[in-house]
Amino acid sequence: MPRREALLAGPWRVLLIDSITQLEPSDRGTVVVTGSHGGTSAATFALAVPVALVVFNDAGVGKDVAGIAGLAILEAHGRAAATVSHLSARIGDARDAWEEGVFSHANRQALALGVRAGARVRCWAVAVSVNQNSKL
Repeated sequence: MPRREALLAGPWRVLLIDSITQLEPSDRGTVVVTGSHGGTSAATFALAVPVALVVFNDAGVGKDVAGIAGLAILEAHGRAAATVSHLSARIGDARDAWEEGVFSHANRQALALGVRAGARVRCWAVAVSVNQNSKL
């Protein structure tokens, strides 16, 4: 059964959900770290709730960049989205993405929040919470 867990990181709530299908309307404005791939179907679920940032697994990127194709869809809708490398975190495991995940890709809106390839997700959250100029 997929896990759903909320944490506090600085001034906002971080939601860990193993599957993006667990996103709920009450999750509005949160940072969502998910174990789901970043493909087009995942982006459709992510569009249903306006979150501050959604983090997916890049699933190895794959043929025709299918594992990260959702980032462009979310960007077109003004939503921040990023992926962690499949080599840094297990696919389907949001807790692992939070604790061990290393960003691999980010759309424009995520870049504006300070997300950078090579940075650890948890370290980014701490840095953003310390930097008063970066607000979610």
